[in-house]
Amino acid sequence: MAETLVFGKWNPEEVKIKDISLVKHISFESKIIPHTFGKNTRKRFGKSNLNIVERLINKMMRSGQGKRKLSGKYIRGRNGCGKKLQAMRIVEDAFIIIQNETKQNPLQVLIKAIENSAPREDITRIKKGGIAYTISVDVAPIKRIDEALKNLALAAFSSSFNKKVDASQALAKELILASSNDSNSFSVKRKIEVERIAVGSR
Repeated sequence: MAETLVFGKWNPEEVKIKDISLVKHISFESKIIPHTFGKNTRKRFGKSNLNIVERLINKMMRSGQGKRKLSGKYIRGRNGCGKKLQAMRIVEDAFIIIQNETKQNPLQVLIKAIENSAPREDITRIKKGGIAYTISVDVAPIKRIDEALKNLALAAFSSSFNKKVDASQALAKELILASSNDSNSFSVKRKIEVERIAVGSR
């Protein structure tokens, strides 16, 4: 854990990670401003050394699902590809909202949200003798974190795109719901849905 405060406000030393499998892959590398300019992108498992807040910021720069439907509807991003400063402001504002509403360290709320929305089981497609079928597989810890962050970002997109709700408010709401394992959370619903399909493919 680092002594440097994230965004100069929140202490990562206070954060406790309950899910043992995720401990090695969640980093709070010492940075006031979580921006590494992509120095870990070409390293194997470089994501594990990347500050978890920056990983969330990077997911907020997605353009959404594109042409593919998710849960029966299209989810678009906020045209934020490459706009890192905009994404950083959204995340920082969301953290301020979380602190005001929950009176907790928003970094702890983020970790709880990741733990509650990271799927443990998924399906993969296998082909044998011209016959294709799906089987259930365990999800690697680094992939679990990626899926959780992606779904948290998509929840913010779907709640704020073409609506009067601010992106930071939508992200804060989703993080609070996911951290309490609320069934109204989009990312928790996605996790339950993925694991239900995987159970059926065992």
